Amino acid sequence: MQAAELQVMAGGGIAAALNEIALLFERISGHKVVIRYGTAPELIKMAASGVRFDLGVAPQDVWNDAAARAQLAPGPTPDVARVGIGIAIRSGAPKPDISTAAALKQALLNANSIASIPASATGAQLAGIYERLGITDEMKAKTKAQPAPKQVVEAVANGEAELAVFGLNVLIDPRLDIVGPFPAEVQREVVYAAGVAADSKEPEAAKAFLAYLMSPPATAVIKNRRQRCSQPPSRYLCWRRSRWQARRTTSPAGRPRKS
Repeated sequence: MQAAELQVMAGGGIAAALNEIALLFERISGHKVVIRYGTAPELIKMAASGVRFDLGVAPQDVWNDAAARAQLAPGPTPDVARVGIGIAIRSGAPKPDISTAAALKQALLNANSIASIPASATGAQLAGIYERLGITDEMKAKTKAQPAPKQVVEAVANGEAELAVFGLNVLIDPRLDIVGPFPAEVQREVVYAAGVAADSKEPEAAKAFLAYLMSPPATAVIKNRRQRCSQPPSRYLCWRRSRWQARRTTSPAGRPRKS
């Protein structure tokens, strides 16, 4: 297969792992992977407006949109990642109790401010959780909306917000302490699914990268980050039961990559 420049459209919540996996794929394939990240609404707009891409790795909410889904080639869109929601605080700050739904509700109400991204797939899941807890209005008042996952971390690290509430994998940063995942009774996962674009200029390279996403070397990236899959690693990449639940060890930082 001739070397290709592969255009990938992806959710920002999986940037760290996807960047590292893309580097590994480039080394073994000779292809160049160019990744453009965005929130779910941004990805829907990109896909529906005709922005060219060869492979999409996005929250299922994106592909549930008819206009975005129409940009994909016929066939399945396999789930490639599942990301649970949790809370982080500035390193050294007191950790609130979030072990039960009632404790989580109180911790959220006690917080002076919360950094998150309401206009995202995670934000949509959080809205449902807040509604279930009966704190929708209070959370709207406390939430400081951020433009991208990196800014969620920055807002808490810099003291602009008290809590970071987002996908757990995004919150791993040496400047933050993970409080933990939401309790099981209210936890919701953002599921990322992948599909090849109907008008891809590099369909074979796109299929090869999709296959690589579900290969043992790619799942090893997840394991090296002290994160475990809930499904057989040959089929899924999952961010669940990570360091604060299982081994309580420190995850190495993801390798930075320009998109």
